[in-house]
Amino acid sequence: MNFDLTEEQGMVRDTFARFLDENSSTIRVRKAMETGGFDPALWSGLAELGAFAMRVPEDAGGMGLGVFDAALLMEEAGRTLVSGPIAEALVATRLLAQLGGAEELLEQAIAGEAVVSIAMHDLASKPVQWVAGGAVAQAVIARKGDDVVLVTVPESARKAEENLATTPIAEIDLGELDAQVLGSGAAATFEAALEEWKLYMAIGLSGIGREALRLASVYATERKAFGQLIGTFQGISHPLADLLCDVDGAKFLAWKAIHDLSEGSDEAAPCISLAYWYACDAAARSVAQGLHTFGGYGLSVEYDIHLFNLRAKAWPLVMGDPQLVLEEAGRRLYADEKPALPDVGDVPIDFDLGDEARAVCAELAGLFAKVPEETKAKFHYSWEGYVPEVHKMLAENNLLFPGLPEHLAGRKISPYARIAAMGELERQGYNTPGAGVASMVAMMIDKYGSDELKQEVLPKIVGGDVLCSLGYSEPSCGSDVFAAQCKATQLEDGSWRIDGTKMWTSGANLASYVLMLTRTNPDVPKHKGLTMFIVPLKIEGVTVQAVHTFQDERTNITFYDGVTIPDSWRLGEIDGGVRTMSAALELEHGGGFSKAINGMIEAAEEVCEELGILGETRTQCRLARTYAHLWVSDMLAYRSQWASVEKKPNHAFGPMAKMYSSEVFLSDSRDLLDLTAPLSLSKRPGAAALLNQCYRHAAGTTIYGGTSEVHRSMVAERGLGLPRTRG
Repeated sequence: MNFDLTEEQGMVRDTFARFLDENSSTIRVRKAMETGGFDPALWSGLAELGAFAMRVPEDAGGMGLGVFDAALLMEEAGRTLVSGPIAEALVATRLLAQLGGAEELLEQAIAGEAVVSIAMHDLASKPVQWVAGGAVAQAVIARKGDDVVLVTVPESARKAEENLATTPIAEIDLGELDAQVLGSGAAATFEAALEEWKLYMAIGLSGIGREALRLASVYATERKAFGQLIGTFQGISHPLADLLCDVDGAKFLAWKAIHDLSEGSDEAAPCISLAYWYACDAAARSVAQGLHTFGGYGLSVEYDIHLFNLRAKAWPLVMGDPQLVLEEAGRRLYADEKPALPDVGDVPIDFDLGDEARAVCAELAGLFAKVPEETKAKFHYSWEGYVPEVHKMLAENNLLFPGLPEHLAGRKISPYARIAAMGELERQGYNTPGAGVASMVAMMIDKYGSDELKQEVLPKIVGGDVLCSLGYSEPSCGSDVFAAQCKATQLEDGSWRIDGTKMWTSGANLASYVLMLTRTNPDVPKHKGLTMFIVPLKIEGVTVQAVHTFQDERTNITFYDGVTIPDSWRLGEIDGGVRTMSAALELEHGGGFSKAINGMIEAAEEVCEELGILGETRTQCRLARTYAHLWVSDMLAYRSQWASVEKKPNHAFGPMAKMYSSEVFLSDSRDLLDLTAPLSLSKRPGAAALLNQCYRHAAGTTIYGGTSEVHRSMVAERGLGLPRTRG
């Protein structure tokens, strides 16, 4: 897996970033708007850096670079609001080189001496069109039936007019102008170029959106209201955190499309459409929230944020309603629509977990193939899906805790192979929250436990003979685990007496031990007076009471009345519980719910087929939208995993992945339940029952491992640099 640029690509990006910071500052953007929104000096400077030669083959006088390289330029162009039709120019110069017949114009376009743009629609049916850069373009490349033509645009036809963001767009009657056929029967070449344009636009819009969020975050760290920095208010910080997930997701969805193209994946075509549609929506919402963060000042032309608000809409809408591209994605997924696709060249990014990962997954699949169907019928996403014989089978094959070292019954395999193994368990339907918690407890005992714990308890855990539960939350604490009041009092003989209540101790009815956070010192700040213990659940003084949820799962409330344990069952130092549990909390803040979302989509497709609505546009659009959310969830999880494995700076990537995937699981489960109604109301075995369950399951995913609000605060602070939040 790789999310890194090559050294050369890093240099290309940094070179353009430095140039644009100086030459496309908001001061320069405003100045260009005074004369129609085009900056000739900036255009010439970009040409000198090779911008318009990037996608031109070397034998035609260009640099022969790939789509990913040009996308790096587009992200910076979006961030700095480049004044000119840059995405269109990148596509147009490549078309001129591919089709030939206009070599002099190509040289001029590469040199920045001429602006060449593209028309979005077939001239045969739509001769009058809005053209990006049409007010300054000397020529426009367009499709006309099966041909590709070059339309020369005289100055008299370039009629600029006031528009939303003061960009050099123009409505031109291209059918009335002189046209040269560049390629007879070359419509597919032009179609592929438009697909490339969608990718550039998606990346550029993500750059616009992210910069708007940065500006808003900087403002929120300086502006005060009611005596507090406004960035400390969750009403300000949490929407910005949500949108950071969206704009990063938009970029990575385009990255996925580029990667899919390089691999020849069937997902490439729909992913292009979804990347474009998703970026249009994410950028529009991001700039709007960015402006809202400034309050009344955001409405003032004195503040730059309004420039991003307008440009985020002006760039893509030259093609028309983005919703039409969502419909296009639906047809590509469900109506076998197959567009011509571009050659993207070399792509450095990679989301493959490797051969070792595939081998481990194949081994797991082989084991599960031997599990009887009546046993598989017991599988469930919750703790109640725990099957002792399957748990033991995995332990005996050192696949229950693949992420742990060998001495803890793990495997000496790569972190990516471990990630793949956990994904394969989910694919097999054996969701293992019990194994996940047992893995965490084993790690904690190995790191902080006494010799007694390591000899008496640890072998039972790693051998697959017992389960463990988590005792963090309490009835009055919620996600604020550091407010724990369950009391541990040290007795004269050094042992500890535990009294109190723990809430949401899922699996306590199945487990032998609980990893418990207790209050050992009430006279110090709450996070300093905590201590962690391993507490047996099958001893006198422990009561486990069932709490059933509407999600077809059981959790528990557990009561501890004078439970006595030796000091040797303590983990870490007295009053040092926060430090001890920090590793465990970090483990809970990764991952996501992509596998559940994927299963939900497959069930929805089956039910839609049964209802006879899979061919309807509304159905295809809503399923396509869910696919966009699934793929963004995947990409955010991949980035989190990659950053963790490769020890990269991690700006709350794990919380982003978990929070985003749980929130879209919740919203999409609701929407697909609507789409497939009334059959989705049924719990009859099969796809309908699964959709029904997904709707109920999704509600809990925004709470498990810390609520979305907790994760939004982490994303706001670590991803956007906002101050610690408050209600």
